[in-house]
Amino acid sequence: MIPAVVYGHGDPLSVSVPVKVLDELLAAGANHLLDATVDGKADTVMLRGVARHPISHRPIHADFQRMSRTESIRNKIAVHTSGTAIGVKDGGGVMDVVAHEIDISGPASDFPEYVTVDVSSLSVHGHITAKDVPLPKGFTLHTSPDQTIVTISAPRTAVEPTVAADAPAATAVADPAAPAT
Repeated sequence: MIPAVVYGHGDPLSVSVPVKVLDELLAAGANHLLDATVDGKADTVMLRGVARHPISHRPIHADFQRMSRTESIRNKIAVHTSGTAIGVKDGGGVMDVVAHEIDISGPASDFPEYVTVDVSSLSVHGHITAKDVPLPKGFTLHTSPDQTIVTISAPRTAVEPTVAADAPAATAVADPAAPAT
């Protein structure tokens, strides 16, 4: 059993969660509402945090927040990319995902696990900012609208100098006035 706390809409309660149940919740991803029975009473909760052991990375504590399915909540969600940027495919650029998540608020019952950004129209030196990320209806962005999410950088390859085939090779000439070493 893993110790946990359930907070919000009333007094906090200390509870225990079976390891297998917590592992299944973590595998299902973030931002899911759960129907839980706490002290014989049905509650709707969302997993808000998990503390892990520093070496084994096993869960050692969990935080659940009580909430109504109709209330508005604020949380971070992952940003996924789709497509292949023109600047990568045709221009040899490199795609850099600068921010992997954004902060949004909206109805708890419709909270997405992630949002997807199409990068296929980005050319070299192009970028997508937080204000360009498509949000589901009824959701508000709290991340700075100018926060860069994805950018396409020019390739950073070194160009070796070439010597023309008909150019004479440089030769070192000793200066007769220079002292011998």
